[in-house]
Amino acid sequence: MSEKMEDIGKICIPGMRLCLANKEYISGPGTHELGGYIYASLAGVLKMQKDEKANTTSVSVDSPRTPSVLPKTGDIVTAKVTVVNSRMVQCMILCVGPSVLARPYKGILKKEDIKVTDKDRIDPYKCFRPGDVILARVLPMTEIHWYHLSTGENELGVVIATAEGSPQGVSMVPISWSEMQCPKTLVKEPRKVARVIPENINQKLFPTDTNTEEKKGNKD
Repeated sequence: MSEKMEDIGKICIPGMRLCLANKEYISGPGTHELGGYIYASLAGVLKMQKDEKANTTSVSVDSPRTPSVLPKTGDIVTAKVTVVNSRMVQCMILCVGPSVLARPYKGILKKEDIKVTDKDRIDPYKCFRPGDVILARVLPMTEIHWYHLSTGENELGVVIATAEGSPQGVSMVPISWSEMQCPKTLVKEPRKVARVIPENINQKLFPTDTNTEEKKGNKD
C-alpha cells in the first residue's frame, strides 16, 4: 500500500491497495477503483504516468500478462454462465465489447439486477442456465474479486444457449423475449433473451467456418 511516487517500480499483487483515488490519481490498466482507493487487479510492477495537461496521474500495474482491455463500469461484456442459484448467477467474463480478454474474469449477476421489473418475483433458473453465453453491463465494483453485472436492459441477456438433451453444438433460437427453442428436438426453455444478437459472437467464442459466418453476417 502506498501513496508515494517513490514506490514506482515496486511489485504489486492482486487486491493490494495502491493509493487514494481522487482528482489527482486515477485508475489505469491493471487496477480498479473501490471505496475511494485504487487497488491492483493483477500481479506486476507499479507504474504512474502523469498527464501535465489534465494535471492527473494514471496509476497502473504493468505485467507480462496484462490484457490490453479490462472490464470497467458501463462496459458491455460477453460472459459464460457457470453457476445459477436462487439468489445470483455466477459467470466468467470472456469479452469486453468486441475484444477477447487475455484471461477470463469472475462476474456475478444478482437476482435484482437480472430485470428492471418484478424484481422480487424473478427466478434466476428461468432466466439463465450454466453454459449460457450472455451479454451484460458492468456495474460499479463493490467487491475486489468480482465484477458485478446487470442484464436489466432489453438488449442484454442470453445470446447463445443449448437446451438440456439437445445434440452437442445445436444452439436454441429465440421464440420470444422469455423463451428459446431447440430447432432439432423442439424443446422449449425459459430464458432472459437479449434483443440484439451480435453477428460475430459465435465466430469469436465458438470458431467454425469463418467464411460462412461472414456471409451470414452480410446477408443479415
